Amino acid sequence: MELKQDGTQETVELVYRPTRADILAGILVRERRRHLHLVRWGFTGLFGAAAVLVVAAQGGSSPSWVTAVFCAALIWSIPHLQAHHALRTVSWQGEYRTSVNETGIATDTVHTTLLQRWSVFRGYRETRDHVVLLSRDPNILLVEVLPKRGLHAPQEAERLVAVLSRHLPRV
Repeated sequence: MELKQDGTQETVELVYRPTRADILAGILVRERRRHLHLVRWGFTGLFGAAAVLVVAAQGGSSPSWVTAVFCAALIWSIPHLQAHHALRTVSWQGEYRTSVNETGIATDTVHTTLLQRWSVFRGYRETRDHVVLLSRDPNILLVEVLPKRGLHAPQEAERLVAVLSRHLPRV
């Protein structure tokens, strides 16, 4: 990451290749913000309990148990499957060079250039390894994940959060 002072323009730069863990972090933050994790864990528990009941029942059938366990595992793994699919969608673009400044967030790859103004986002949440920005739309369809490993130095995370805090609330 570089810190530039072009008049009043402070820029924080990140260079990284997206990973499955990056995308999963964004999905999990989005899921928590929308309280979808409660629904997912509720259905996982429901199917897990059904599997236990089938085993405990005297005449329980093996296909019923397998189906219940499969459904519980599938529901639990939905964020992981989404992360895997999203990574396949973006990984071919290679290295991402992202600049965060007073205008917004600009991302360049070999194939694309994307500028997202601050008005696109409702806020951000910081995790141990990422900063996740959530879109303004009601269903939070867009998340922008900024992995801290893309920063030049670990101390630069404070500058990144400072730039974000000037434009977005922490959610």
